[in-house]
Amino acid sequence: MTKRTRLGMLTPSSNTALEPITSAMVSDLQNVSAHFSRFKVTEIALSTDALAQFDTSNILRAAELLAHAKVDVIGWNGTSSGWLGFETDVKLCEQITAATGIPATTSMLALNEVLATSKATTLGLVTPYRDDVQAKIIANYETLGIACRGDRHLNLQDNFSFAEVTPAAIETMIREVAREKPDAIAVVCTNMRAAPLVARLELETGIPILDTIATVVWKSLKLAGVDISGVSEWGSLFHKFA
Repeated sequence: MTKRTRLGMLTPSSNTALEPITSAMVSDLQNVSAHFSRFKVTEIALSTDALAQFDTSNILRAAELLAHAKVDVIGWNGTSSGWLGFETDVKLCEQITAATGIPATTSMLALNEVLATSKATTLGLVTPYRDDVQAKIIANYETLGIACRGDRHLNLQDNFSFAEVTPAAIETMIREVAREKPDAIAVVCTNMRAAPLVARLELETGIPILDTIATVVWKSLKLAGVDISGVSEWGSLFHKFA
């Protein structure tokens, strides 16, 4: 009997982009499916209420539900450690695995792994976030020795609104950041529809573009032992770092 591989994805409740994009990414892989569990996330800000959305207990309850589906890996398909601090994702993965026995990863840890492997020292940053959230992300990358070279953001707070940003607007932001010639460009948000644009814009700009929906899928497939060479048309991530 052919082994089935199930990817479990922890999903912000107001996100409408990552589920269809994730499913499309794995659609060409035989016997691989993606499964989703939501917890409440409706805004991205630095207020007490907004930060409380990422309380570990909320996330662990959603992870437990994924474990009921006997998924092979659990991915936090979100970017909160970008402003909370990357160590929060390290601790979260440890807690998920301790609670469920299932290996775990996150969008941001996977992104940082690729940046470290590629020895990137400059990063272009594209997000829909507020000024203060963007500043936190930039500061956290500086602690890794990665300087921001080119950034664009939309100063939005409502998480649902991120998926309403048009592909044309996302393309414009990426192209503007690319003019600064960073080592890589990161689209840090799992509710923007950037992933389908990556392959074409990489060819146009000559710069690796790392979308955070794609990074968690990439790492989840690797943790599950899946050959990712069958993931086509989603950019260099799935080929250069196979």
